[in-house]
This record gives sequence, C-alpha cells and structure tokens, in this order.
Amino acid sequence: MTKKKKTSEETAATETLAQPVAIETATAEDLKTRLEEIKGYDGVIGYILRNATSAAIDLKDPTKLIEYAILSSSALDAAEELSELFSLGEVDNILVEGKEVKVLSLTIGENRISLFLEKNADVEKPLKKLHTF
Repeated sequence: MTKKKKTSEETAATETLAQPVAIETATAEDLKTRLEEIKGYDGVIGYILRNATSAAIDLKDPTKLIEYAILSSSALDAAEELSELFSLGEVDNILVEGKEVKVLSLTIGENRISLFLEKNADVEKPLKKLHTF
C-alpha cells in the first residue's frame, strides 16, 4: 500500500483549517458546527444559538422549546443585570442549575448561546470547546 503525497493545495487547506479563529470573530456557522459536536457529549440536552439575524435551536425534547427559549434569554439578561448591579465587569458566562437540568449561557461576539445539560453533566468540556477557536 503506497501513501499518496499531499498536493500543495491540500497542504494549504489543512494548514488553513488548523489555524484558530479569534473567538470575537467566530461566525454563527462556526459556533453551530461546534455546538453540533457538543450536542453529542454525555448529558447534553440541546442548545440555542441566536444573534441579530438568525437563530438555531436543537433540543432532544422539542416540546420544551418555549420554556428553554425563555430560560435562555432570562439567564443572559440576569447575568448582565447582576454584573452591572454589583460592578463585576463583563460576564463571561452564567450557569443556572435546577433540580434536573442546568443551563450554561454565554455570549461570543454577537452570538448568544445557551447549552442545556442534565444536572450531573460536565460543563467544563463544552465550555472549553466553545472557547477554543
């Protein structure tokens, strides 16, 4: 079996894909791709990604869409209000834990993201994945 040598175009494409994208310039499509991967992690229930021009929602239980959309918006709004009230500076993310479910909400550039997880799911792994562009 012989190994095919990469062409210069293939090498350039590989190098381009390997370059990290600045988190502030991450597009909604970049984030959606990451969220699709995160959706496969143990304990992840789904996500909501929204910005001024679009929204993407993927939940394992679509009957809870309205409740999760309200929770998503409320968590981010509460984080901003609490930060201002207590002079905390810019909020990186907020984690709200309930009896059975928790939601991790954050803003990346102009994109607002909420990730819904089972109560005992690991939050650090998806958070790290979202912040490593």
